[in-house]
Amino acid sequence: MWVIISLSFFLLILIISNVRIVSQSNAYVLERIGAYYATWGTGIHVKLPFLDRIAARVTLKEQVADFAPQPVITKDNVTMMIDTVLYLQITDPKLYTYGVCNPMNAIENLATTTLRSIIGELELDETLTSRDVINNRMRIVLDEATNPWGIKVNRVEVRSITPPKSIQEAMEKQMRAERERRESILRAEGEKQSAILVAEGQKASAILKAEAEKAAVILQAEAAKEAAIREAEGEAQAILNVQKATADGLNMLKSVNADDPLIKLKSLEALQKVADGQATKIIIPSEIQNLAGLVTGITELVKK
Repeated sequence: MWVIISLSFFLLILIISNVRIVSQSNAYVLERIGAYYATWGTGIHVKLPFLDRIAARVTLKEQVADFAPQPVITKDNVTMMIDTVLYLQITDPKLYTYGVCNPMNAIENLATTTLRSIIGELELDETLTSRDVINNRMRIVLDEATNPWGIKVNRVEVRSITPPKSIQEAMEKQMRAERERRESILRAEGEKQSAILVAEGQKASAILKAEAEKAAVILQAEAAKEAAIREAEGEAQAILNVQKATADGLNMLKSVNADDPLIKLKSLEALQKVADGQATKIIIPSEIQNLAGLVTGITELVKK
């Protein structure tokens, strides 16, 4: 009786000890009699005692491989330290278990040699400005090389690039000189723009001044022209008035049937007005002289 109970208890313990529960995102590699037998996924599994053995427990989550900074030499013989980070994921637990011994160490060495090979083809300036190129090339090479190991390299990131101290000082001087050069260029451009604006302002002022003077001259000319026109119109009107008065006088003489003695008498009156002026010599027509004598004789008869 005690033997049966002990045997049952032993079998129960043996069965329980060979039951395995595989959690999410994990996998177990099972060997039977020393050879690969199966890969257990998520769930509950039972292995044969004394015959089956769990060879490896593998996580299927994406992992981050942070390696120490590696010294590399550029194409122009500059030694620098580059720190890289790999993001990888195990896709085949069997290949990961049997493909290579110490897979993470193998990936680190492979990443170091690949990085040195890529940087050796680039110069210092290209290395500092070509992080995306380095990342992509390393990812492609590492992903292809680790595929037989059941590992997929998703991303490679160059975290830092540290040139030698002397190179850093030279780069800082170069950067400072470049900033000073840009500052000088900007200052020169500002002064140039200021001079252009001042010249354009002076030009516009001169143009406006010339246009104002031209407008003033035109207005003066227009005013003088208007005054001359008005003066000429006044003189012409005066002449017309004189001519009209003369014509009216002649018409009046003609309308009263003036005879020759009357016309001569009017001439004498006009001559008298002329004599009132400052002329020192007056030429009197003979007809008016005869008329003057006649008038004198008539005047004397009246007095007697």
